[in-house]
Amino acid sequence: MRKVKLQMQMTINGFVGGTNGKSDWMTWNPDTEFIEFLNSLLDTSDTLLLGRKTAESIIKYWEGEASQNPSHPFAKKIADISKVVFTKTLEQSVWNNTALAKGDLTEEVANLKKQSGKDILVFGGAGFVSSLIKNGLIDEYHLIINPTAMGEGMTIFNSLDSIQKFTPMQSRLYPGGKTVLSFKPKID
Repeated sequence: MRKVKLQMQMTINGFVGGTNGKSDWMTWNPDTEFIEFLNSLLDTSDTLLLGRKTAESIIKYWEGEASQNPSHPFAKKIADISKVVFTKTLEQSVWNNTALAKGDLTEEVANLKKQSGKDILVFGGAGFVSSLIKNGLIDEYHLIINPTAMGEGMTIFNSLDSIQKFTPMQSRLYPGGKTVLSFKPKID
């Protein structure tokens, strides 16, 4: 069965976006090792899950980056990967390689996991990821910690109604300053 893997950028104090949703707090000092890590997540996945709000900005950005900067280390991969956008408002997809999921979140994700293929990668946003977490739908968490902090902002674990425990998979500090903490849900 395919795994659902979350790749999420966050501050050292757990915010994934500013109160206005902006990501100007993210640092970008890419090093070869960090780019290899991001590429490994993409290379082991063939589907990208997104919430509608994130899809509206991220798909357009990466498609533009892939055409304007073809040597970018992963823009073409993100532009070309199959995408599933969870939405309650859109009637049809306006993006290439993109299908809409409009049904029950748990059922839709379960159906995707049963399909053959590589793993499924989640890019966000905060509300969508919170719903995935609350419903226990994420198999691996790859939290990318930026060396920044904010006083307030958006989080992804605030919808939990009970304690969720995790088993550490790895932690790694990259030369460019980001730390990746990887976990899987602990099964008792």
